[in-house]
Amino acid sequence: MTKSEAKVIALTYELREGGPEGDLLESVKKDQPIEFLFGAGRLNQSFEQEVRDLDEGEPFEFLIEADKAYGQVNDKAIVDLPKSIFVIDGKLAEDLLVEGNIINMEDQEGNPHRGKVMDIGEEKVKMDFNHPLAGMDLHFQGQVVRRRDPTPEELNQGFAKP
Repeated sequence: MTKSEAKVIALTYELREGGPEGDLLESVKKDQPIEFLFGAGRLNQSFEQEVRDLDEGEPFEFLIEADKAYGQVNDKAIVDLPKSIFVIDGKLAEDLLVEGNIINMEDQEGNPHRGKVMDIGEEKVKMDFNHPLAGMDLHFQGQVVRRRDPTPEELNQGFAKP
């Protein structure tokens, strides 16, 4: 990203699964638009490319297929973990072990991962470490609220200042 290409873009949108009539996954309203530094790599690249040339006030509508969004569901990211790793201070963390619950965890190298509890067995807990939007085609419809040049500080830090 060159300095001349850098823009801070604020927008509103509705995100639906599969198309304009799909299940509503997320809604960003005008009173709290999402604001990002274009090209900083903090948002999905396909999403950024769709909004890169839009002007302030311009509406948008587009679909990002799963392969270009968060990929397909990876069966290898669904794993059985020993129930014993959920023991904290000698007691099973039953408040964490609820189907559908999202748990922040670390791998053996200390890398953070978010996993969804899928099933709780006698000895094992089935966890899904896929991105929550994996396997979904994503339909966005919204409007650019603001578009401006970034400050030098925003360029240095790599994200828009709240």
